[in-house]
Parts: sequence; structure tokens; C-alpha cells
Amino acid sequence: KMTKFLNKWLRKFHRWLAVPTAILIPVSIVIKFSGRPEWQVVLKQFESIQSLLMLVLAISGAYLYLLPYIVKGQRKRRQRVKAS
Repeated sequence: KMTKFLNKWLRKFHRWLAVPTAILIPVSIVIKFSGRPEWQVVLKQFESIQSLLMLVLAISGAYLYLLPYIVKGQRKRRQRVKAS
């Protein structure tokens, strides 16, 4: 099914996106507390990328979290239609 393929792809996408996000967070903290002004420019770029990654992770994570409940509801709906 196409939805199974998309769900599997989204799960992999979410996992692979978590890796750079997990790396960027400690790097940005180190840069922030380093006090070097030339690194602060890099920090602003990291923060914008990090914000975008966090937003995408939050949306895909919410979908993946709710996916079992969505599937359960669809299953119940199909059973009701079959019983009618």
C-alpha cells in the first residue's frame, strides 16, 4: 500500500533528521558560550537551521505519535461498515 510506504519513509526521514539536529544543539551551545564574535555570525545561521529542523521534527513526530490511533480509528470504521 502507498500509505505504508509513506509512513515507513516518513519514519526514516524523521530519524535521519534527528541526527543533524542532535549534533547542532551542543555545537550551538558551545559557540554561544565561547564568546568569540566571529563565531556569533555562524551561530545565527545554526539557529535558523536548527529552528527549521525542530519544526519539521515536531510535525513529523506528532504524526508518527498519532499514527497508531489514526490506524485504530480507521480499522474500527471499516469493521462498522462491514457489519452494516
